[in-house]
Amino acid sequence: MKKPRRNEITDYDQSDTTERVDQSKVLSLKNLGLKLPPTPPTQVVSIRLPTALLNVIRAKASARDVPYQSLIKMLLSRSLHWRSAA
Repeated sequence: MKKPRRNEITDYDQSDTTERVDQSKVLSLKNLGLKLPPTPPTQVVSIRLPTALLNVIRAKASARDVPYQSLIKMLLSRSLHWRSAA
């Protein structure tokens, strides 16, 4: 069951509030004293790979003595760099 909305919100829904806003003053989050959370430098991604492909990647990563996830990042980065240069 939905919770009833507060009266304050209902009041705004039922009346025109455009005259209460000073449109000559542009507001931003900074003006309101609000901050967005920082964007993390990396994000978790989950992909499904064929087992045979993952085994090849793991073997090549082991031969280079790097974690297989790092090898995947390097391969993706090189591929995108190569494709953008072409």
